[in-house]
Amino acid sequence: MRLKLLIPTRVLIDEPVSKVIAEGDHGSFCLLPNHIDFLSVLAPGLLAFEAADGPERFAAIDESVLVKQGDEVLVSTRQAIYGSDLATLRQTVRDEFLQLDDRERNAKSATAKLEASFLRGYLELVEASR
Repeated sequence: MRLKLLIPTRVLIDEPVSKVIAEGDHGSFCLLPNHIDFLSVLAPGLLAFEAADGPERFAAIDESVLVKQGDEVLVSTRQAIYGSDLATLRQTVRDEFLQLDDRERNAKSATAKLEASFLRGYLELVEASR
């Protein structure tokens, strides 16, 4: 099988695998090369896969869609982080979420400032038209 993990900006993973383990809305499942074609919505969490050369690898994924068609497994998600061992992946995910929290706080602050500025301008217009 060939696993492709797609994020909006690039293909994060594109390699031959012997199995894929994921968690859908109804629980965990494992895909092997001879499984029938399959479609699933994946819950945020770990995507585990065994590379064709043997070692198990992991990707932390956001909500995703998995499609198995023939010998190709496509996973499409907005955010994913690839790692070869769980300890490193855990730390990377923690760091990424801290950065994401900071960016979200900054975006919310900027939005609040824009809304306040818009409201002041609107009120000035209302007062001027009286």
